[in-house]
Amino acid sequence: MNSREKGKRGERQWRDELRANGYHARRGQQFSGSPDSPDVVCDELDWLHFEVKAVERLNIEDAMEQARRDGTTKTPVVAHKRNFRPWLVTMTAEVFFRFLRGELPPTDGTKRTDRTNDGAHGVTRPTKRISEVSGAAPDTAGGSVAAPLAVALPENKPTEQTQQTEP
Repeated sequence: MNSREKGKRGERQWRDELRANGYHARRGQQFSGSPDSPDVVCDELDWLHFEVKAVERLNIEDAMEQARRDGTTKTPVVAHKRNFRPWLVTMTAEVFFRFLRGELPPTDGTKRTDRTNDGAHGVTRPTKRISEVSGAAPDTAGGSVAAPLAVALPENKPTEQTQQTEP
């Protein structure tokens, strides 16, 4: 299989991964290489620019640079996987911490709904900030973020173990 075909297959797999998690997703228009042509388009996550890589050896810095370059007005994210391995998602530490603090996804007029319904898969998925799900205010004083991480999925409930902080 040539690299172009493998790339298309990876994009379809990432699209399917998003769909399985309740998001409407489709492959983008690969010919233009602009913010309007991410590898995978997802209207509920329209603030993200997905660069998808399905390779055995990935230069993550080059992939992130491509995501930054192609998605100039969106938050760059690289979704990548090796054969027979789970998907990994790479973003900058700044984006990660903004997400944990509840600053992302943006709420300034972008397409974000309280609930999404993926009719094709029959999945209804809440789209809430981590702090909304956990019931706790985002920690901006540098404390532990273990509890918000434990509630990243709406069905997760923080447990005693996940709420413990390091001394």
